Amino acid sequence: MRFVYFLLLFLLFSCTTKEKRLKIEAPKGWEVMGTPVSSSLRGLSPLTEKIIWASGSKGTWLRTLDGGQSWDHGVIAGLDSVDFRDIEGFDASTAVAMSSGQPAVIYRTEDGGRTWSEVFRGSEADFFDGMAFYKNNGYVIGDEVGGKWRILVSKDYGKSWGVLETSPKAESGSGSFAASGSGIIATEDQIWFASGGRKSSVFNSTDSGITWKEYSTPIIQGESSQGIFSLTIVDDNILVAVGGDFLNPELSDRNAVISLHNGRAWSLITGNFPTGYRSSVAYFPLHHWLISVGPNGSDFCSNSGMDWAKFSNEEFHAVVLDKSFGSIWASGPNGKIGRLVY
Repeated sequence: MRFVYFLLLFLLFSCTTKEKRLKIEAPKGWEVMGTPVSSSLRGLSPLTEKIIWASGSKGTWLRTLDGGQSWDHGVIAGLDSVDFRDIEGFDASTAVAMSSGQPAVIYRTEDGGRTWSEVFRGSEADFFDGMAFYKNNGYVIGDEVGGKWRILVSKDYGKSWGVLETSPKAESGSGSFAASGSGIIATEDQIWFASGGRKSSVFNSTDSGITWKEYSTPIIQGESSQGIFSLTIVDDNILVAVGGDFLNPELSDRNAVISLHNGRAWSLITGNFPTGYRSSVAYFPLHHWLISVGPNGSDFCSNSGMDWAKFSNEEFHAVVLDKSFGSIWASGPNGKIGRLVY
């Protein structure tokens, strides 16, 4: 019996020691990749640790199949004056890219970026802010047009798009932020998107866009440069939103809020705020971290959004978890793309 007792103690100690050894307290920083472009990259869609799509200013698209060692790139349909602020990759060959305005268009490729086909063109009044997909269902959020939020819907992986007739009402001049494409998120039946500026709320539909409810938030707001810029899901109940004031990038005040009720009630976090304006946030389930990025650096949180600490001074616009849940990627100015190191 004594032998069994000591054997159990040894196994327990070994498992505990292994767990401590495997636990990583904080990210180490970013591995910044060299890319062949100088565009500002706000569109980012990593599929795996090897396959990543990106898009940005000057009509730029990028794709790597080897984790950033080499990049295919070009200009979408010759539109070298258009800013493609969001992109969604479906596989190594297929992606959909969205421009914000002048013109507000959506293009799709099925041959790895060699050719792009226009699948939607908005009116002169349209300005698109972000795009979210859940499997074959896609949604684009745009600023107010005619007293309603402009929401587009696709049911076929972005091959075709239509205006959602049941879009919620919007006050004149209402808008979201096209900073990282992550002001809208979607699951099987639910859609959330954030407004910014004079009033920063979260709109939620639980029936794929048929009905909507608006929920107020305590994030900093009231000026056109303030509000929520990005949303992410932590689990079935917890959502986290970040933002701030892009005209005051060092301001670390009321720039992160949390919902413990699936986006239907919001409160300020209780700990340290992110250390400045943050344009994007993503949840990394492998280490239970939230990662947020902005012009003065990156912060992380290991307690579901309540307390943030800076770990890097690298400037990025967007941060995204890959679809295999194994890596975190970020994109930014001057063709910058990075992978989280931990």
